Amino acid sequence: MARNGRAGGETHAPGNDSARTNRITVLLADDNLIVREGVRALLSHVADISVVGVAADHDELVRAASELRPAVVVTDIRMPPDFTDEGVRAAQRIRLANPATGIVLLSQYDEPDYAIRLLRDGLSGYAYLLKERVADPDLLARAIREVAGGGSVLDPAIVTAVMAPVREAGTLTPDQEELLRDVAHGQPVAAIAARHGDTPAAVNSAIDALLLRLAQGASAGQAGALRRLRMLHEALMKREEQDAALA
Repeated sequence: MARNGRAGGETHAPGNDSARTNRITVLLADDNLIVREGVRALLSHVADISVVGVAADHDELVRAASELRPAVVVTDIRMPPDFTDEGVRAAQRIRLANPATGIVLLSQYDEPDYAIRLLRDGLSGYAYLLKERVADPDLLARAIREVAGGGSVLDPAIVTAVMAPVREAGTLTPDQEELLRDVAHGQPVAAIAARHGDTPAAVNSAIDALLLRLAQGASAGQAGALRRLRMLHEALMKREEQDAALA
C-alpha cells in the first residue's frame, strides 16, 4: 500500500479531497526515505500539485499506482531489489495498465543514449531529469505539468550533452542551430512549423537534410551526437503519427 513514509501512514486517494480536485496527483518512488520526504516537502508548496502517496521499491510502486491511479509518477530509475532499472520497468507496467499516467524518471547519470532510448518508442508523457534536479521544485513541477499534459521533457544537461559535439563543428548558422536545438529539446515538428510559419513536411525535410549534411565527414563524437538527434527526430515523428491516428 502507498505510504507517507517508509514506516507507513495515511494515504490519500485522488479525488477524495475537494481541495485537491484541480491538482495534479503525484506518486513518489525512491528507496531513500530522506529523498522521498524531501521531494514531498518541496512539492507541498506547489499549489497545483498534490502528492498522494510514496513507494520505496518496484513492487510497492506498481501496487501503489494501481491503488491510487495518480496523474503522474515520479520515480528514481534505480531502486530495490537490484538497483538497475526497476523504476523504468515499473513505469512501463504502470503505463501498460493506465496509458494516461505521466512518468518523470530521475537518474544520477547524464548518459544521453539512455535518456533518449526512453523516448524512442514515440510515446508521450515521459520526462527524464537528473536526480539533482529534485532540489529545484520549479523545474520538477514544470516536468510534472508537462507529462501530465502528454508532453515529454529531457533534462537540459542531456540536451547540452547531445548538442555540444555538433556545436564544436562550427558549421551551423543560427537558424540551423535553433532547428537542431528544437529537436534536442523534443519539440514536435508541428510546433516548430507553426512557430516559423512553415509546414510540418517542410520542417521535417529541413531536419533530414541538415542531419544528413552534418553526418558527412563528422568526427566520432559528432557522429554520436547526430545519431542521438536522429533517434529523437524519429521518436517525435512516430509520436505525431500516433497522435494523428487517434485524432
